[in-house]
Amino acid sequence: MVRLTADLMAVLRCPVTGSPLEQGDAGLVSTAPDASGHLVRYVLDEGIPVLLASSAVSGESASDT
Repeated sequence: MVRLTADLMAVLRCPVTGSPLEQGDAGLVSTAPDASGHLVRYVLDEGIPVLLASSAVSGESASDT
């Protein structure tokens, strides 16, 4: 998997929650939960973050992490 640079990760924010993002195994994950209490996940398409609210996937509960 492509690893994004620390400089890029420092400026990326979740468009749903406004929180910083962390890089996980399958893409990027918000550090704060959305309104339903779940972390928001975003895919990397050929190493490019797809940070569209419409493409976001609500993941595990924030309390599960």
